Amino acid sequence: MRALFWLLAVFASAVALAIIGRGNDGYALFVYPPWRVELSLIFFFVLFAASFGVVYLLARLVHHTLELPAHVRAYRERQRIEKARDSLLASAQAYLEGRFARAETDARQAYEGGESRALAALIAARAAHQLRALDRRDTWLERASDSGDPLHVARLVTRAELLLEDRDYMGARAVLRDLHGSGPKHIATLRLLLRAEYGARNWEEVLRLTGVLSKRDAISPALQNEYKTQALAELLGALADDPAGLEARWRRLPSRDQAAPRIAAAAARQAAGAGRYALAREIIEKALAQEWNPTLLDLYGVTAGDDVRPRIEKAERWLLDHAGDSRLLLALGRLCVQAELWGKAQNYLEASLSFDAGRETHLALARLFERLGKVPEATRHFRQAAEAAA
Repeated sequence: MRALFWLLAVFASAVALAIIGRGNDGYALFVYPPWRVELSLIFFFVLFAASFGVVYLLARLVHHTLELPAHVRAYRERQRIEKARDSLLASAQAYLEGRFARAETDARQAYEGGESRALAALIAARAAHQLRALDRRDTWLERASDSGDPLHVARLVTRAELLLEDRDYMGARAVLRDLHGSGPKHIATLRLLLRAEYGARNWEEVLRLTGVLSKRDAISPALQNEYKTQALAELLGALADDPAGLEARWRRLPSRDQAAPRIAAAAARQAAGAGRYALAREIIEKALAQEWNPTLLDLYGVTAGDDVRPRIEKAERWLLDHAGDSRLLLALGRLCVQAELWGKAQNYLEASLSFDAGRETHLALARLFERLGKVPEATRHFRQAAEAAA
């Protein structure tokens, strides 16, 4: 289309010159003694325009000739940048595909080409980490830091993730806390910090961060429950030497958390260990009322205290609804042993054994017969317990 336009313009100009020249008798006279040149006015203008065009083209040619080295340098720079950019994209693709050696090689080319050097160094560091080349990984991280600070957050997040993978929880926590102290708290970094605090066994922070992420709907319910349960169990377990603090902490827990078997078991163990047998019984009974759990039943049967007979009565009421529960029968047998009700203890333990011939039931019977002086029966059950364990 453009060529057609210029062709029409040339023909139109030629027609216009022909029309003007037909009715124009003017001329141009040049005198340089002894020469005299006379030209028609139209031919003079055409010749002048052509001369101007030739001079302009010669000037442009000289200019381009002088600028040729700069053009070559600019062309080579564009080629270098394009090649480095392609290498950076290739390194990202190779990393996502799991081709870590190739990713590091392409990232190195991008870094040496000067294309997004900090980003290229971070990709290379991650790839070297996956290859377990830790020296190269640290070198790349230093290069990312030396390339200025356009990717400050990305660099710190990368360092924290790599430290977490190496199980250096304290180091990762320090990096993430520094990051949060100098900028906004993103969900991704909060998740990383939760992992770091969990690994560092900082259970109060685990509880806090789990609550924060839960409010933002940024953690799955199953994972939230796991973190919260573990943290509360550990915090209650750490209060073994502070019975009053243990009970106070337990009372502050929501009913839902008190009913969680792992949390209740941890609290009951510590309460029993501190001599708070009534509290241990209360904890277990309340949790069992919400969720029937064999671990809590076992703990109910082995917890000492001066309230054995009330616990036996409570367990026998449970038996009305759980007649065939071998763990409940085992717990009743153990409670009867504590109360020195030998006959009932034997009956409950043998009933438990009829439903589940487990090692613990054989051991309980063996110890009961041993206390009663029935050595052959005790020996037989000890042997059966060993066989069950094998």
